[in-house]
Amino acid sequence: MENENTYVLWLTGLSASGKTTIAKALKKELAKYCDKVHHLDGDEVRDASPVKLGFSKEDRDKNISIAIDLTKDYQNKGYSVIASFISPYREHRVWGSDRLGNFIEVFVDAPLEICELRDPKGMYKKARAGEIEVFTGVSDPYEEPDNPDVRLKTDDMRVEDCVEEIIKHLADKKLISIL
Repeated sequence: MENENTYVLWLTGLSASGKTTIAKALKKELAKYCDKVHHLDGDEVRDASPVKLGFSKEDRDKNISIAIDLTKDYQNKGYSVIASFISPYREHRVWGSDRLGNFIEVFVDAPLEICELRDPKGMYKKARAGEIEVFTGVSDPYEEPDNPDVRLKTDDMRVEDCVEEIIKHLADKKLISIL
């Protein structure tokens, strides 16, 4: 059973929306308020998986199931978790909400055009060239959250502002105590 004092910040959004960048900055900031915070990143979980998963709906389902199980394991050990996963389907986020305690959905909201301009790994370019058959936002849908707990418009907000917004939400929910 998860620790009641822990929480999960589930950062969802398109590739290159800013999830990982925000998660890393947020982890540093949260270290001021709690000592047991862990960051799980979609790319790292996918790379560490013994099963090589692609980007089909089936593979994404498996990847998110693995991510939720890992997150739950950390929560059971008393950690709060920042999980940064595209998690393109609403059902994925419902799975997380149903299985994890104090689940906070954070929509890292950047328009597709901005994400394509950023494209640090060249994934959009490959998808547009047909080198990646199924890619979220190009040939596969991203289902935006209907009512996220926090929405970060990363085309207009600085990383520091995004972190501040999440910290404020956690304090408002009394999940952290800020001085």
